[in-house]
Amino acid sequence: MQHTIAHLKRGQKGIIKDVSSVHIPLKLLEMGCLPGNSVELLHVAPFSDPMYLNINGSHLAIRKETAVHILIDIVI
Repeated sequence: MQHTIAHLKRGQKGIIKDVSSVHIPLKLLEMGCLPGNSVELLHVAPFSDPMYLNINGSHLAIRKETAVHILIDIVI
């Protein structure tokens, strides 16, 4: 099974594997959402959307519909 950012639970960390989907906004790539970077789920808003993440020191909020397209390896 392939894990995505959407699979993370609060406090879990992962390493981004692939962001090659056309569903990823260019702004996320510019803000560090690139393969090899670490990601941690900090908080999830009510109804699981959006998700608040720490990606290599940058705090980002992304929708779950975008998070399912970012493949990761779960670390913790």
